[in-house]
Amino acid sequence: MTASEERDQATQRHPWQWEEAEWRGVVERVRAGRSLKPDVWPQGARAAVALSFDTDHETIPLRDGQTGPGKLSQGEYGARVGSPRVLALLERRSIPATFFMPAVCALMRPQEAREYSLRGHEIGIHGWIHERNMELDPKSERDLAFRCADTLERVSGQRPVGIRTPSWDFSDHTLDISRELGLLYDSSLMADDDPYEILADGEPTGIVELPPEWIRDDDIYFEMDRYSPLRPHGMPRQVVGGIWRDEFDVAYEEGGLFQLTMHPHVIGHRSRITVLEELLAHIEGHEGIWYATHAEIARYVKDQAKRSTESSS
Repeated sequence: MTASEERDQATQRHPWQWEEAEWRGVVERVRAGRSLKPDVWPQGARAAVALSFDTDHETIPLRDGQTGPGKLSQGEYGARVGSPRVLALLERRSIPATFFMPAVCALMRPQEAREYSLRGHEIGIHGWIHERNMELDPKSERDLAFRCADTLERVSGQRPVGIRTPSWDFSDHTLDISRELGLLYDSSLMADDDPYEILADGEPTGIVELPPEWIRDDDIYFEMDRYSPLRPHGMPRQVVGGIWRDEFDVAYEEGGLFQLTMHPHVIGHRSRITVLEELLAHIEGHEGIWYATHAEIARYVKDQAKRSTESSS
């Protein structure tokens, strides 16, 4: 019986009925391998800082079939106001960033996608229309992933080398698709604070994981839905100047990676972009900071791991 057949069989019964081989197979399907945290960052930097922005814009309501102007206008804010504010902040401080962009957003506003590339930022895959890939059959998930990569390359002039799956969902087929695409890294899994190599059924894949975390995501603190219990439960300075600042301080102390996931329609509001700039001022008050795109970090840690392996053999 193949590993896939064992997983299918296991899902047809209660977990307490699973044989050890079944639950082990489920757990080991996609796993964290060796740590890729380097001994030293470029130019002797103490810590690496990776800022990322998921430019979802209108795709969240569109994905759910919500066509009312109200919800769409919240997404439009991200493109109309949030992204320009983010770009201006990054330019003022000469910081490179990674923009994970649904292909529909790139098609809707091709100049925005090109602008990211022209300003030296990275563009990564973030679904076609922010679809829920856990609900897709393998063929549909694969087709959309390849269409995303091709569309982003055509529109922005930059071939994506990394992916952040919409909502960080990871199906049984996501890793296989990323490997077929020849991607350098993923940024959807959360098994560490620092970079690591992804394993597939216990075997190294060569794909670097740059782990995000919900506590380092602006959406969980600031999002609001008037027709559900979802309400903002964090003041900007409590989150950015408190939780995120503490996350950076420990990352700096440990000599690791500080990664943030933000959204222009969330972080781009006046009160939030202000405290984000205050956080960046705090970071820049430390010696030895390497600001880099996700791709730059993935390439560096992978190269360092290769050098370390060769020197020890």
